[in-house]
Amino acid sequence: MSKIKIVFYLVLIFIGYKGFVAFKNFEIGVGDRVAQLEEAADFEREGEVIGLMMYLGDPPELKEHLLTPGRSKCLEMKKNAEESSFAYYECARVNAVLVGKKIVSIIDEIEVIN
Repeated sequence: MSKIKIVFYLVLIFIGYKGFVAFKNFEIGVGDRVAQLEEAADFEREGEVIGLMMYLGDPPELKEHLLTPGRSKCLEMKKNAEESSFAYYECARVNAVLVGKKIVSIIDEIEVIN
């Protein structure tokens, strides 16, 4: 009889564990889905991102900006852009207003990346 109780308790613990894991995965999935919905709905939000900035004129004036996934990708894109254009480019960590995965406007420049 005691072996049956041990098996019963092990099964009960296993079911509890599976329920806990399912609940935690549900919470994580909901957070990811909220972020995806915000991007799809085009909500404006502020954030610190790395962007490729293009300056034209004398004195240089910011004409365009592009959100990049990271420092290395930004520096690679800067190198390619400078080879095919006469504009001045820089990679910078900026505080920006974002809609989806696009920079709408630059609030301030935090750091220039070399």
